[in-house]
Amino acid sequence: MDVDELLLAGPVGEVVLRLDEAVTRRRLRQLVAERHGRLADAGAGAGSSVAVHLPPSLEYIAVVLAVWRAGAQAILIDHRFTDYEVASCLERLRPQLAVEPVGAVARPMRGFHDIGSKVVALPGGVPAAGGHALIQFSSGSTGPSKIIGRGAEDLVAEVERYTRIDGFPSSGRQVVSLASLTNVLGLVGGLLNSLHTGAELVLPRHTGTGGILRCLAAAGSPAVLLAVPSQLELLARVSAPPPTPLFEGAITGGELLRDELWNSFADRYCVRIGTMYGMTEAGVMATDLSGAHRPELTPAPGHEFRVEDGELLLHRPESPYLGATDPGRWADGWLRTRDAGSVDPVTGRVTVLGRLDSQISVNGLKVDLNEVEQLLAHAPGVTEAVVVHDGAIRAYVALDDAGHGTAPVEAWLKERLAPYKRPRAVHALPVLPRTSSGKPVRSASALAEARQGAARSAREGVSRSARQDVDRSARQDVGRSARQDVGRS
Repeated sequence: MDVDELLLAGPVGEVVLRLDEAVTRRRLRQLVAERHGRLADAGAGAGSSVAVHLPPSLEYIAVVLAVWRAGAQAILIDHRFTDYEVASCLERLRPQLAVEPVGAVARPMRGFHDIGSKVVALPGGVPAAGGHALIQFSSGSTGPSKIIGRGAEDLVAEVERYTRIDGFPSSGRQVVSLASLTNVLGLVGGLLNSLHTGAELVLPRHTGTGGILRCLAAAGSPAVLLAVPSQLELLARVSAPPPTPLFEGAITGGELLRDELWNSFADRYCVRIGTMYGMTEAGVMATDLSGAHRPELTPAPGHEFRVEDGELLLHRPESPYLGATDPGRWADGWLRTRDAGSVDPVTGRVTVLGRLDSQISVNGLKVDLNEVEQLLAHAPGVTEAVVVHDGAIRAYVALDDAGHGTAPVEAWLKERLAPYKRPRAVHALPVLPRTSSGKPVRSASALAEARQGAARSAREGVSRSARQDVDRSARQDVGRSARQDVGRS
């Protein structure tokens, strides 16, 4: 990929990134050149393989661009992965070099980090295979992550595709991005599109609601927010947000968007949420940024869909997966999305109905877990919901008031769902676990572990509270006895 021509060209004084401070093209070019030199000294060149394991930061951006400038393959490893997951990634791909952080990585709620990096040569590393410029890992929301490779031409085509999507931010706009820079929306839709078109990419210092709103309130030009639905849910619950006069749009993807969220966000901020549908394997695939056709989406330029047995298939000339081609996911030029959906024969617009693997059989009767989950998301007090099947239907929810427990939710479902569709159990969690890309985890075992962890924390909290009560009572008894002794004396 010609990084200098595609991403770094333009007026040298133009601000292209804004972290705590503004970063001009001149400064970014200097940083990329310095990191390129460091990589070259370590042996990186055309056809090399380089793992980038850094938190979101100016350093991360400069290193990724420097890897591509060297003609090497960038293997992106999320900084939130555990040591075990990182070791597994390195073992599966065996890169020649790894770029790692210098020093400890700060708190996870940071939108970006102030950090340096070091280049480490890895024993037994092998050159890049397959001509892929970028290696990413799928979200792993229902199982182990898949290794996905994309060539330079494919990446360039997607960057150009964004320029033809009506309403996607470009020059004169700020893009306030909460999307991970290791995942496709944050990397291509956020970083690469902004560099290519002249939009100004803004990364909030803190990704809590306060930090996000401060960024939007401080916008110096019309601002668009890139975020996953769970982040928008939090913003929609802020009762009195500060004025955000230049906040003009929000774009989300990764999961189906609740109607209540779409409406409440518009009421709170006078902003419509635009929807994107995509996959790590193909990038952005369909959009409705204005909300004019909800729930239908317009295929992104250059993409073609068809439906087979209720499943959406996307035309892809080559398999995106490394290693042997999996005919269960890609065959004869078509990628199986594993999403149920339809294509309007007149307009060509796509409607995504949810995961196809949500179809199960209960005593011979078909149940769509998506249907149960979407209904559950409308239940009073439910802010998030995931429904899985592990021999029985189980629901996991986050509640805005956990004090009432799940009994009201279960009673509400009883009035609206046939007995065979109802979850055998509804479990409340403080927060539903999510993947590194912000998608809800749908692994039954992982959700069960989260429930056990929440139960342990609750017991420990009760135990601490009980000990504190005993201590407090003891102190009161001692004080009372002392006062009585004083009185007697």
